[in-house]
Amino acid sequence: MTCVHLLLTLVFAVSLGTPVEIQRPRGVPLTKKQFYVENKPFTCLDGSRTISFDRVNDDYCDCKDGSDEPGTAACPNGSFHCTNAGYRPMFIPSSRINDGICDCCDTTDEYNSGAKCENTCKELGRKEREVLQKMAEITKEGFLLKQHLIEEAKKGQQEKQSKVTDMQGNKKQLDEKVEVLRTVKETAEQPEKEAKERHLKAWEEQKAAIRLEKDKAKMAEAFLELDDNADGFVSVSELQSHAELDADADGTLTETEAQGLMGGAEQVDTSTFESVWPNIKDKYHSESQPEEPAPVETPPDEVKEPVVDNDSEPYPEDDISEEEDEEDEDDYHEDDDKAPPTIKTPEKNHEDEEAMPSYDADTQALIDAAQKARDDFEEAEKALREMDDQIRNIEKELSFDFGPDAEFTYLYSQCYELTTGEYIYRLCPFNRVSQKPKYGGSETNLGTWGSWSGPENNKYLLMKYDHGTGCWQGPNRSTTVKLTCGKETVVTSTSEPSRCEYLIEFTTPAVCQEPANTDLSPHDHEEL
Repeated sequence: MTCVHLLLTLVFAVSLGTPVEIQRPRGVPLTKKQFYVENKPFTCLDGSRTISFDRVNDDYCDCKDGSDEPGTAACPNGSFHCTNAGYRPMFIPSSRINDGICDCCDTTDEYNSGAKCENTCKELGRKEREVLQKMAEITKEGFLLKQHLIEEAKKGQQEKQSKVTDMQGNKKQLDEKVEVLRTVKETAEQPEKEAKERHLKAWEEQKAAIRLEKDKAKMAEAFLELDDNADGFVSVSELQSHAELDADADGTLTETEAQGLMGGAEQVDTSTFESVWPNIKDKYHSESQPEEPAPVETPPDEVKEPVVDNDSEPYPEDDISEEEDEEDEDDYHEDDDKAPPTIKTPEKNHEDEEAMPSYDADTQALIDAAQKARDDFEEAEKALREMDDQIRNIEKELSFDFGPDAEFTYLYSQCYELTTGEYIYRLCPFNRVSQKPKYGGSETNLGTWGSWSGPENNKYLLMKYDHGTGCWQGPNRSTTVKLTCGKETVVTSTSEPSRCEYLIEFTTPAVCQEPANTDLSPHDHEEL
């Protein structure tokens, strides 16, 4: 009956959660109890020697590994096991036993120091369970979101793959269309080119005829101007009156020089003057045309005078009387009679005369047809380029490693920012990381997408971005992005652990793992 009574008492105590101490030497964990059997010799755990059991925890170190003194500070390399019922068990160095500081939450390390310790294991266990419960809820919700992301990603990948297939089929048709329109364009441009060349040739011939007529008229005018005595001949002496024809630039046209220009003749008539004219027409100045330099240089000198006289009066025109205005206007009219506008007018007329006339109706029709063919070709070619770009972009996206189940796909083409005291950090997954001063300044590249760089068991926990902007007298900047489970996708913190090497903490549902059905009641491994 006594044995049954003791068994029932033990079961009742366990059911109420009352810690029951299992007898073993102080500082020994339950997992090593079998090595410490009372009344039997003790063998050091490293096997170095065997001692009587009464030498265990006798405050004298017998074993080299310190295993004979788990509950005292005798061995410098020993360790003490804190049971910490209701919380997590732990080991502390033997040197901390009875040092007056409470290291174990169950106070067992200060059994003989006189320190006033309070058992805080239940409170610590409660707080830990709250944290674990919250983390479990986040993990559970994050995992559900992850499943949704996976479904969306797979659906999106199928749609994109289907779109690429369709676009490649359309691209083939568009390629054929572009080649057809290229042929149409080239076919239309050939008669256009020929018609333009004919038009240009006709216009060049017309211009040549016009220039020839002008040259003949100028030659006839020059003959009449040079024939001072109107006898129908231009003599050597008459030609000498035009010093600008001087060949050696000494300012005088000698008789010999004049005779040389006239082909050795003493005088020439109008028909013979045609052979003389090519020798003098480039230098000859008509007597009916005024000198250009004189009137051109005059206006600047006239303009500068009032500026100097009225240096102290910023707005002198406000004080000018009406009479003075009228006088000025008269002066301007006089200047107009001498100014270059009379010279510019022939230039405009000359430009108008030199302008090519409009195309005839047939030529214009060929040009319009060729232009339409060019527009159609360019439009189709542009559509082909845009389709190539779309296919290339989609294929690039599909080539990325977005995780085992494509759960990271939703991060593509997205950017996330975090503003700190000085900077705005911007993370664009699978693209780049940048840093920009908060109050203005240029952006700094902290790295472009490199690869997943997590541990072997899960490489998708770290992202590596490298080849950023170079540091002054240092390496190129790089960034490691650490991913943790969270319900929201957000940058939580940034730091620079080493010079030019940045660390970004980033939460996302994509790394949440399926939660295990764990019991968050006090630790299953609680030692009783």
